[in-house]
This record gives sequence, C-alpha cells and structure tokens, in this order.
Amino acid sequence: MNNVAESNLGTMNIRKLLWMYSLPAIVGTMISSMYNIIDRMFIGQGVGPLAISGLALTFPFMNFLAAFAMLVGAGAASRISIRLGEGDKDRAEKILANALMLTFIISGIVIILSRVFMNPILVLFGGSENTLEYARQFMRIIIPGSILSALNFGFNNIMRASGYPKKAMLTMIICSGINVCLAPLFIFGFHWGIAGAAHATNISYFVGSVWVLTHFMQKKSIIRFHKRNFHLNKQIIKSILNIGMSPFSMMIASSMVIVLLNIALLKHGGDLAVGALGIQNSIVTLFLMFIIGLNQGIQPILGYNYGAQNYDRMFSTLTRAAIIATIVTAIGFLLSTFFSPVMVSIFTTDEELKSISANALRISVIMLPLVGSQIVFTSFFQSIGKAKISMLLSLARQVLLSGFRCLLPTVWLLL
Repeated sequence: MNNVAESNLGTMNIRKLLWMYSLPAIVGTMISSMYNIIDRMFIGQGVGPLAISGLALTFPFMNFLAAFAMLVGAGAASRISIRLGEGDKDRAEKILANALMLTFIISGIVIILSRVFMNPILVLFGGSENTLEYARQFMRIIIPGSILSALNFGFNNIMRASGYPKKAMLTMIICSGINVCLAPLFIFGFHWGIAGAAHATNISYFVGSVWVLTHFMQKKSIIRFHKRNFHLNKQIIKSILNIGMSPFSMMIASSMVIVLLNIALLKHGGDLAVGALGIQNSIVTLFLMFIIGLNQGIQPILGYNYGAQNYDRMFSTLTRAAIIATIVTAIGFLLSTFFSPVMVSIFTTDEELKSISANALRISVIMLPLVGSQIVFTSFFQSIGKAKISMLLSLARQVLLSGFRCLLPTVWLLL
C-alpha cells in the first residue's frame, strides 16, 4: 500500500479514519440500494401491483446470484486488506488476479444453470399464473447480466479495500445515476414494461464493471493486474472462498427465508401479500444497506490493523461502528413504525396493496434496533479472517433467530 494510505490506516485518528472510509462506502451502498427501489417504484407505478408481486419472486433469485458475487468479492477484499497490512503487496496482487478468474468461472456456471432451471425455480419460489410471466421477463435479462453485477460488486469492494474509498463510492453513484435515467425511459418512454427495468440495470452494471476493472489496469493503482499472476493458485482460491463463505451463506439463507415466506404468503394471502413482502423488504433493506456500507468502510481498517497487530485501533473501530449501527437501525424502526403508510405509497397507488404493505412493515421492524450491531460483529470476524465464526453468526441471525423469533420453524408451520 502506498505510504499515505498506510499511514492513514495505521496512525490516523480513529474517528476521522472511520468516516474517511465509511462515509463514501455508506453513500455508495445507499445509492446502490436505489437500484432495486427505483425498479420497484417505476414498475409499481407504471406496470401495476401484480408486476410488483412478480418482481418480488425475483428477490431470492437475485440474492442467489449476488451470493456468488459476495463469495469471491468479499473474500478477496478481506484477504487483500490483511496482506497489505502485512506489507505483502505481491501476494495481494496475486489474490486480485485469482479473484478475476474465479469470478468469470463461477459466474459462467451459475448463469448456465440458472437459465436452464429458471422456470421451475420461479415456480418453487412462489410464482402463480398471475405473476410468473412478469418474473420471467425480468430474469431472462438479469441472469446473463449477473456476470456484470459480480464484477461490479466484487472489484468495487477490492478497490475500497486497497485504499480508494472515494473512487469506490463514485462507481456506485455513476451506476445508479445511469439506472435512474434509463429505467423510466425504458418503462414509460419505450413501453418495455418490467423488461425495461432489467435492461437499465444491466447497462448500469456494464458501465460499473468497465470502470472498476480499468482502475486495476492503471500503473498508479496501489495494486493492479499483472500477466504473470493470471494462473489459478489453489491456496489463494481456498483463502478467498473461506472468507467469502460467510456473506455467501448469509445471502443463501436470506434467499431461503424469502422463498418460504413467498410460499406461505401466496397460500394464506395471495399475490398481493407477496408484493407487500417485496415492498417491505425494499424499505428495510435501505436501512440495512447503511450498515453494509459502514461494514465495507471499516473492513480495510480492521483488516489492515489486524495484519499490523494494532489491536487497540482495531477494537476502537469496532466499538464505534457498533454504536453507529445501533443508532441507525433504531431510527429505521421509528420511521417505519410511525410513517409506514407514507413510505409504502412510494411503490404503489393500489389501496389494498398499500394497506397490507404498511402493516407488514410495522411488524417486521419490531426488533430492527438489535440487528445493526449484530451485523457489524459478524463483519468484524470476516474482516480479520475468522470465517467460521462469521458464518455461524450470519446463519444464526438469518435462519434461526431473527429478532429473537424462531423464523424458519415459524414460517414452516404456515406452509
């Protein structure tokens, strides 16, 4: 790592350093979360409530695709931070090259399998005759473009982890700006419906992919691609996947939970109940993305200082981040509890769907204030290379204990 970045991570005041890295990451992830929210807003207003329900079927599918991007991107970013903290730039660049090859290999396999089994998967996820066609239109376009989202997400994380938090933020701003401009044009102007939202998303991811990959080809970059490093290294791949397994497991578990919820809601509430879950998820995700951005910002600080054995600085960063996360999720709870009708009305004009969504939102955020710090602690273990502990905490929250409720067993009883 260059001398300025190394000095910052190892010596700068923790409060200043925390915001120096976290603020750009928070802005980037919050803007990035607008991808899905914007799609849902335009689709709900321009296509209709059943289209919102059809789009809700794609949530677990898209989480499934994103899980593989996290498997490589998050794992490589954590390993690179630790190596740079140890002063091993050569090893960090080998990890970078292996991450690129691994992204193409895994994405290629996932795209082929997802495209072949798309229809049965959507049916399994709770699709009905009224909503399946909307979901198919969207996923036919999104699935091939998942390689672009994987590159965009993974290497944006690595860009931040290697000392470029502001440039990583700019990546997300550019991508979201393109999506904001193209989505209404394609949906309302070209009358492409739900397919227009998918095309807008893919184009924005393409631009982001070109942006981040070009960064690692520049000579002034702290770490960059070198031809000599482009050969698969079993040890490096294993180290990437070990760390990436925690966020990967969390995303897969999240997909499983949404699938079971969709099935239960379709059975007991119908298509609009499925759509209400989609709206509720979009709003709650907006607050959680703040925490994800905070985690992305502290990850280089934690990883570097762990590698450099500066444990006091590492724990000070962790404590401050946990406090901030708790404050944010508490605010999310208050807003969602008292202003739920206003918040859900952004997505739909259908009165029945608004009523169901507002009630779902109020119930779902009851334990939200406790979630923020738990996510931060899970990310901490991931950042310092303790993959098993991180994965255990992730699965405990996603699968068994969600706000002190036995989530999956409870949903299972409703099926």
